[in-house]
Amino acid sequence: MIPDKVIEDTVVEILRLAVTKLPADVEAALRRIYEEEKEPASKMQMQAILENLKLAEETGTPLCQDTGIHVFFVRLGAGCGDIEGLIRKGVERATKEVPLRPNAVHPVTRRNPGQNLGVHMPYIYYEPGSGGCLEITVMPKGAGSENMSQLAMLTPSAGVKGIKEFALNTLLRAGSNPCPPILIGMGIGGSADICMGLAKKALLRPVGSSNPDPDLARLERELFEALNGIGIGPMGLGGKNTLLGFHIEHAFCHTASHPVAVNIQCWAARKATARIFPDGRVEYLTHDVKAGRQQGSRAAGKKGGR
Repeated sequence: MIPDKVIEDTVVEILRLAVTKLPADVEAALRRIYEEEKEPASKMQMQAILENLKLAEETGTPLCQDTGIHVFFVRLGAGCGDIEGLIRKGVERATKEVPLRPNAVHPVTRRNPGQNLGVHMPYIYYEPGSGGCLEITVMPKGAGSENMSQLAMLTPSAGVKGIKEFALNTLLRAGSNPCPPILIGMGIGGSADICMGLAKKALLRPVGSSNPDPDLARLERELFEALNGIGIGPMGLGGKNTLLGFHIEHAFCHTASHPVAVNIQCWAARKATARIFPDGRVEYLTHDVKAGRQQGSRAAGKKGGR
């Protein structure tokens, strides 16, 4: 059985990694866009984003002051113990140690406990896993992008045309609010709740990867090409690129239903994944953990000197 302390420490580490250093796939997409942009305003915005990445890595401080609410995706192996309790402990620790801005509030009273903890927060999606390994992914989700989420319960007759119109209208409505260039996740099918979950899960795929279903892969390409050149551009100042990528996940649905959902990540498409083995060994799948720990040491040293 994996020791509780290893799980808790790993949750703290992936939270710190997620908010201070982007995965290589996201950074590569941002650098590609920087090279492609020619207009002075959009070029300057991309240069500022890349400089921000450098400063965050050097200082071990968050890429963005909005460190988000924390959505976890957990693939469970056998004998993993009280995962939810350990994740909550890890979030509470990371809020103090990284630090993370306390964003989780009661939806009616708006009371903020100050720990990023509350009812169903952090939210955890569970999947069955094989063997004794435990895989934990965290996605910090800021408000600017999350507030642009949309769900449409289309009629089956709307077809692919309806999907494309919904995607276009969602992006036009979002404008510069989600801090482009953005990553779009789309869910198609299932029920309303399943569809929204699929849209969020689509954001976890490597940027620019294709759905294995050839029909969906083609739709991803068509939507990316159509929406990327819409002219919103980096931070809404115009330019060649509005999107980092467009990913679709799907589920079979009722014959009389046609749900479609969009979930958006800002340019700081943050995520981090770790796999924990039964012997307590930890493998970080999205980051160079040696570099990450050096960042943490530098940040701790800076705090200690204040």
